[in-house]
Amino acid sequence: MPAYRYQTHHALTGELLAADLLLSDVEFGLSLNATGDFSATLAPRLAHLLPTQLDPGNTLVTVERDGTLLWGGIIWRAQPEGPSYPIEAAGWGSYLHRRHDVHGNLNGRGPYVNADPCQVIRDVWAYAQSQPDGDLGVTVDPTTSKATAGTPAEPYRTDWWEAPVLGEVVDDMTQIAGGPEWTETTDRTVGRAAGRIRLGWPRLGIRRTDISFTSGINVATTVPVAYDADSYAQVVIALGAGEGRGRRRAVDAIRNGRLRLEHVLDVPAEKANDRLAARARTERTARQVLGEITEIEVIDHPAAPVGSWQIGDDVRVSLHDQWSEFDGWCRITGWTLRPPQGDDPERITLTLARADRFTYGS
Repeated sequence: MPAYRYQTHHALTGELLAADLLLSDVEFGLSLNATGDFSATLAPRLAHLLPTQLDPGNTLVTVERDGTLLWGGIIWRAQPEGPSYPIEAAGWGSYLHRRHDVHGNLNGRGPYVNADPCQVIRDVWAYAQSQPDGDLGVTVDPTTSKATAGTPAEPYRTDWWEAPVLGEVVDDMTQIAGGPEWTETTDRTVGRAAGRIRLGWPRLGIRRTDISFTSGINVATTVPVAYDADSYAQVVIALGAGEGRGRRRAVDAIRNGRLRLEHVLDVPAEKANDRLAARARTERTARQVLGEITEIEVIDHPAAPVGSWQIGDDVRVSLHDQWSEFDGWCRITGWTLRPPQGDDPERITLTLARADRFTYGS
């Protein structure tokens, strides 16, 4: 049975506060283009640890599995509920949703014209951590992309009088057509736990031929394959900037022997015809998929040991049960891990999407 250890650290200094915190009902995980999450229950007899070792908004929590650092983030809530004392934390990216641009344009780093969104994300973190008492020690990958943010006619800017949320600036960069993807991880640097923002372009992750998930081998349970045509379409009409007859439009369509179904993609800020066409194509590709695997519960197994996969990886999934007959490539868009507790074994849940739903920049 794997051994888990939970530690807390002072958010600014990295000082170790609790070397081996006793927690139950633990669950934690990571996601694509989103912050990770963590929840647990503290024994009421340990409530005296508050606020010195579990001070919300000022304390980091880390998770180790057999000595390997798997997760880190910031405790945001610790409040008794009846006989229990639940704790909630979120990954490093959650910090930016509690911070604002109070100088405008990230204190002179913007406005941005034809800028690499990867650089804008790095600038956001640099700005946040350059302010007094704002340095979490988070690093951002040096990844570059060919996507662009802002145009000469309409630069991407963040005005101080609107006090924009820094986390929403990062969200804007990932929503750019052909833009980067991100997730987070936790490393140890100079003796302290520190966050790292992993940037990927044209994608995060790779196609993995060295690991797989198969019924009867390392898949414990599955959510049945979903066949839902509510979102299906072979024709996507993308509507961009402008009004009336002057509005930009791109139509991407194929014929595949099925009843014609259409979807309208409304992107009123898009002024470039080529980018609008690319968005229509990406949307049409995603909406053509029927037969979706959304979630599987797996076990630690040599076919895919815990920690061997990364957010964004494509993995081969083969499911065979009374409801499902599926064999294909799926992309890992999130994972949640529940450590063993009492008679309950370790549970690992992967959130998946069909790999052919995705198209990437080039």
